[in-house]
Amino acid sequence: MRISDVLRTKGATVATITPETSVAGLLTELSVHNIGAMVVVSPDGLLGIVSERDVVRALHEMGADVMRRPVSEIMTTMVATCSPEDSVDSLSALMTTNRVRHVPVVVNGRLAGIVSIGDVVKTRMEELEREHEHLQAYISQG
Repeated sequence: MRISDVLRTKGATVATITPETSVAGLLTELSVHNIGAMVVVSPDGLLGIVSERDVVRALHEMGADVMRRPVSEIMTTMVATCSPEDSVDSLSALMTTNRVRHVPVVVNGRLAGIVSIGDVVKTRMEELEREHEHLQAYISQG
């Protein structure tokens, strides 16, 4: 299965935020959208990604003052990305190797979606269920 199949099911909408947004503003948006990370963008494109994990680390290192600082100070700038043509298995390996849970999907330098570890697990579970149903049908015909 390809990333394009995942996006077709879940949609290509990506919650984004600007680098100037405060960490407090980020937390509000994460809560409103019920998500764990947001892609940081400018008119020029993708700048980084910022997650709940980044906020926790920053709180530990900088204290509560971090809430007033811009997300650009805590975001991850070395962003692992994928393309719609990539396989879900290769994305799973990328997530494991890079220890990330959210990967933006990029086409020709433009943001085309985002896939989370939850999306990968859901896709794999659906694949296993289909395989199980096919095996049961095969056995019962047999």
